[in-house]
Amino acid sequence: MDDDGSLPRRRRIARSGAVVAVALVVVAVVVGAATVFAPDDGAASGDSPVLLGTVASSTTRPSASTTTIPLSQPENPPEDEYADVPVVEIASMEIPRVGLATSVSEGIWLTVLDKGPGHWPGTAAPGGWGNVVIAGHRATFTQPFRDIDDLLAGDTIVLADDTGRYTYSVTGSKVVTPEEVDIVTQRPGRTITLFACHPPGSAAYRYVVVGTLVSSPRPGA
Repeated sequence: MDDDGSLPRRRRIARSGAVVAVALVVVAVVVGAATVFAPDDGAASGDSPVLLGTVASSTTRPSASTTTIPLSQPENPPEDEYADVPVVEIASMEIPRVGLATSVSEGIWLTVLDKGPGHWPGTAAPGGWGNVVIAGHRATFTQPFRDIDDLLAGDTIVLADDTGRYTYSVTGSKVVTPEEVDIVTQRPGRTITLFACHPPGSAAYRYVVVGTLVSSPRPGA
């Protein structure tokens, strides 16, 4: 004890240092928790489903009816994801399994996807020959594809535009890297591909759902 009855100065300094250290740890834990669980504002999350790379050229092949139907050529991913482009609705989409009913706009710029699902330019139109490709967010903005990983084989995806109503049946799903742009490649048939970031809130991978057309107002489709 010191003459005044208090702890020796060195012990007081050690104790105060320990208190400061504990306080810093508590602050770090609280700040860390706030960082992990903070609401997602769409900018910091990395919830961008846009793919990276160059799309391979599509080829023209004979259809089942032996006629030759040209396949469209998808555009490459946008160089500027935030380009100021108009948001033009081209169709509506319904996915009963996940309770989704939304519009689909043309383009996969983030300025479009922030409003809802977007159709990849150059891929097949709803019900068209080839692969209609649609991207959407999972964890930000309207989160249309939040539960895309709940879709099972046989579930339906319905697209409707001014030409009619087209029903696709889910045939499978997979997880790919952002560089696997072949998911938008056009091949013979009438198929659909939906994709979004995976896991939700991260741009590390893409969750992909594929399906095939089972109902169409177009003769011979």
